[in-house]
Amino acid sequence: MTVKICCVGKLKELFFVDACAEFVKRLSRYCTVKICEVADEKAPETLSPAEEEQVRQREGERLLSAIDPKDTVIALAIGGRRYTSEAFAAHLETLEDRGARTLAFVIGGSLGLSQKVLARADETLSLSDMTFPHRIARLVLLEQIYRAYKIRRKEAYHK
Repeated sequence: MTVKICCVGKLKELFFVDACAEFVKRLSRYCTVKICEVADEKAPETLSPAEEEQVRQREGERLLSAIDPKDTVIALAIGGRRYTSEAFAAHLETLEDRGARTLAFVIGGSLGLSQKVLARADETLSLSDMTFPHRIARLVLLEQIYRAYKIRRKEAYHK
């Protein structure tokens, strides 16, 4: 199984870089992890709704270019399905059992995902009712995927 994290923007803070690298290293026992970072658009605070949509579309095109036609795409979105860690582990196992070879998780920029990206997604996932910056969402997602593998294999991991 390959887990691909497609996200807008690069991690700049060293502590996020280190934390994400740690979970990628831990996950290497269970799967191949690929991180696909695409450039973010400049988005000042005072954009009109039309300008916000243009930003989402441009970032969305970049994200779509990082996704292969055969990927199973899971877009992170506020209105997405929420899981417990155990249910998420079971869901990932079901996807793998159904033949998914690459799970592409997509994390948008500060303005979210374009409609084209959401339309391409096989499903949407919400990490919480709260909103997280994309760098925190990436870290939480990597940790939850790692936790899912530990749960699936009935291996010890802190609660």
